[in-house]
Amino acid sequence: MRNNAILKAWTFISKQYFVNCKMTEYAYILLFFAGVLAGFVNVMAGGGSALTLPLLIFLGLDGATANGTNRLAILIQNVFAVWSFKRQKQAAFKQSFYFALATLPGAVIGALTAVRLTDFWFRKILGIVIVFVIFSLLIPKPHAKNESKRKDPKSGFMLYLSLFGIGFYGGFIQAGVGFLLMSALYYLANLDLVRVNVHKVFIVFIYTVPALAIFALTGNIDWLLGFILAAGNALGGWLSAHLAVKKGIKIVRLVLLFAFILMAAKLIFT
Repeated sequence: MRNNAILKAWTFISKQYFVNCKMTEYAYILLFFAGVLAGFVNVMAGGGSALTLPLLIFLGLDGATANGTNRLAILIQNVFAVWSFKRQKQAAFKQSFYFALATLPGAVIGALTAVRLTDFWFRKILGIVIVFVIFSLLIPKPHAKNESKRKDPKSGFMLYLSLFGIGFYGGFIQAGVGFLLMSALYYLANLDLVRVNVHKVFIVFIYTVPALAIFALTGNIDWLLGFILAAGNALGGWLSAHLAVKKGIKIVRLVLLFAFILMAAKLIFT
């Protein structure tokens, strides 16, 4: 009888261990490929964090930890993006740094606000943000036909005020910040689309450093999940930069729109 009891206990524990182990492996694989898609979309269209943030929450992280974990992937992704632009001799570090400085105070305030927000309200706010990301995907993007008229960059109070606000948003939640930066740099700074992307990745890289530090110091990062996600982001960004996928991005956007709608509904209404 005793041996039977021990055997039953061992069988139960073994099943639980292997099932949980298998589910963990599936979660890691899912997160990696979500990172690939997010990195791909961040370079081609933007809004990748609107996919990865809800997924981290659905995998069991609270809002603040999901937010912090996502920053690790964002930081590594933009390190590779900045390096890529540098290799292509497209970098403009001095001007990028001035733009980035304007975002730093807002990013610090935003990150401090995010780590103090309750999980309930973070989920609701994230759901609303995803709705706005959906609309931003539907808005036509600027075309390159008039880029020759954008040789003289502009600066001014409205530009730097906008960058401060964008920094706060980026430090707070990140999802969709690329759309905001592109709009500010294209319309307020009068930059062409190539320069917009060059400055965008550098700005996000710079303000992510203090934001990530705040999440790390408050214990709101799952480092294992963060590095898995970062590996996917880096691969996705590399793929999007090296493949001709102009037609494919339309399909990606449709898939993302469907996924975003489901995620936003779940976050807002549950």
